[in-house]
Amino acid sequence: MAITRELLEILACPKCKGGIKLIEKSTTRGKDGLICEKCKLLYPIRDGIPVMLIDEAIPLGENER
Repeated sequence: MAITRELLEILACPKCKGGIKLIEKSTTRGKDGLICEKCKLLYPIRDGIPVMLIDEAIPLGENER
């Protein structure tokens, strides 16, 4: 995965401006992404690029956090 620790420290949830964490596809919906636990949203990573658009975010269920 092309997301570095430095990039992860800079990125924030576009909805709440809170912190996000990297999640691997084996743990949620079969996709790599960045999760905002406060908003319960998964921002997908496509071709190594995080898609940080609220309209593109995938809502998470209770068991997917």
